[in-house]
Amino acid sequence: MKIRKGDNVIVISGSEKGKKGQVARMLADKNSVIIEGLNLLKRHQKPRKAGQKGQIVEKAMPIHVSNVALIEDGKPVRTSRKQVGEKWIRVSRKSGKEI
Repeated sequence: MKIRKGDNVIVISGSEKGKKGQVARMLADKNSVIIEGLNLLKRHQKPRKAGQKGQIVEKAMPIHVSNVALIEDGKPVRTSRKQVGEKWIRVSRKSGKEI
């Protein structure tokens, strides 16, 4: 995948369209990412111990990789790979800059 943990991304489609965030977790087997503070779902949680109250917890749900794009200068950008020596790096297709 062209997106990695820690990348700044923008959502390009869906209910969260236009929102920006940082990738918190990658789900490579499902081709999905979890973005901090986006695509939140409320879950009701039962009390764990006697005397404790139940609560509503917000949980970040995954977004498919095809619905997010890397950000360069505040705009979405496509990427390609370029070999420098023996190492491959990600490069912006628009400007040619290393990401």
